Amino acid sequence: MTETTPDPRPIRVLLVDDHTVVRRGLRLAFDLEPDLEVVGEAANGQEAVERVAELAPDVVVMDLLMPVMNGVDATRAIRRDHPEVEVVALTSVLEDRLVIDVVEAGASGYLLKETRPDELFEAVRAAARGEVRLDPRAQQRLVREVRAPEVREALTERELEVLKLIAAGASNKAIAQQLGISEATVKSHVSNLLSKLGLKSRTQAALHAIREGWVVREP
Repeated sequence: MTETTPDPRPIRVLLVDDHTVVRRGLRLAFDLEPDLEVVGEAANGQEAVERVAELAPDVVVMDLLMPVMNGVDATRAIRRDHPEVEVVALTSVLEDRLVIDVVEAGASGYLLKETRPDELFEAVRAAARGEVRLDPRAQQRLVREVRAPEVREALTERELEVLKLIAAGASNKAIAQQLGISEATVKSHVSNLLSKLGLKSRTQAALHAIREGWVVREP
């Protein structure tokens, strides 16, 4: 008898938006994707923090402008208390300071609400893999506005290689394969380079690499 490999566990997603119609529309769309499972919803940032502790999602799709607690503060709290949970900001705002702040709070990427469903699904999958996804229309604005890090210590040649691959959108697994090292070693390099750059997330690190001209991203 041939043994079959069980399907991988679906990516667990928490939807956060203060508009019920938006959450329901997102849920209907996500329900069509077999590898994505909506495990819950929240109507504001405070509920999101509570639901993350309760449901342990892999990825939170986070609105930014909400009552009670906004998406930036919720992202900061989630990334502080549950660093294994990734946050993808989904917002209608491009120029608002909140968009910049959510990256600095630790979001692994963000999209505008006008994005296509397939782009949102791929951003969620990418976040679950530890990859960075930035809306190309806002990337240049982010590179210009997100603060430049104060380098505390020079990066090693290997850390610089890892940083460039992060900025190119590679996951830890892909980086490990390309450099011929283990994923555990990649994680160690990522942790070290973030510490040296005084940054909180891979997204900030990617923006820094793009700003410095080490990686050219498509406009």
